[in-house]
Amino acid sequence: MQAYWPEKFFRGVALEAWRRAIPTEVTRAEADFLERVLRLPPAARLLDVPCGNGRHAIELARRGYALTGVDLSAEFIAEARASCPAARWLQADMRSLHFPAEFDGAYCFGNSFGFLSPAEAASFLASVARALPPGARFVLDTGMAAESILTTLANRWHRLGDIFMLSHARYHPSESRLDIDYTFIRGAEVDTRPTSSYVFTAGELCRMHASAGLRPLDLLASTNADPYQLGSPRLLLVSEKS
Repeated sequence: MQAYWPEKFFRGVALEAWRRAIPTEVTRAEADFLERVLRLPPAARLLDVPCGNGRHAIELARRGYALTGVDLSAEFIAEARASCPAARWLQADMRSLHFPAEFDGAYCFGNSFGFLSPAEAASFLASVARALPPGARFVLDTGMAAESILTTLANRWHRLGDIFMLSHARYHPSESRLDIDYTFIRGAEVDTRPTSSYVFTAGELCRMHASAGLRPLDLLASTNADPYQLGSPRLLLVSEKS
């Protein structure tokens, strides 16, 4: 596994598969959720990291908020910029954030937190905390919490239009690391790309947030605010800057 696989992974067919994977109504529901739990004032300044092609940020910008989106993928940043020139789009590594306390809220959606090693994850949370004033909130979305992913670990096929995607998973207990090879098949084209994610328990995530100055408030399993429990497919951890 290369040092930081997202630098090579998020381009071409992988991005096209991701565009097809999330229906518009899901993005709207997630934006509604963010508005509620972040307790946003009118024209609030929000940080979306990493933002991908801006699906949440663009929806929230349409609602009158001032968005800053950060992502490593040049292709996704260019797409977001073309779709919503009014927002601020920065091609940058989520491991190297340097913002003062300029945002009224922040969020990290889509499993990207798991890309970070334990040390990188702690540094990322500290940088998010520095970007928020006291009382501002942060939402972390992940399907890689141990209580979620390890209870359902399996190799899976997905069909996204004319793209077939196979995920082949291997778990390394000594490192709490999950390696997944994604194979994309479109016509005669076959492209296999390796990924690696670190798996944290919900308790570990809460302690990491608290150490960074982000007080955990809620552990939810859905945008409908169902409580998180063993086997929930995703964790939405809501915290507040101390």
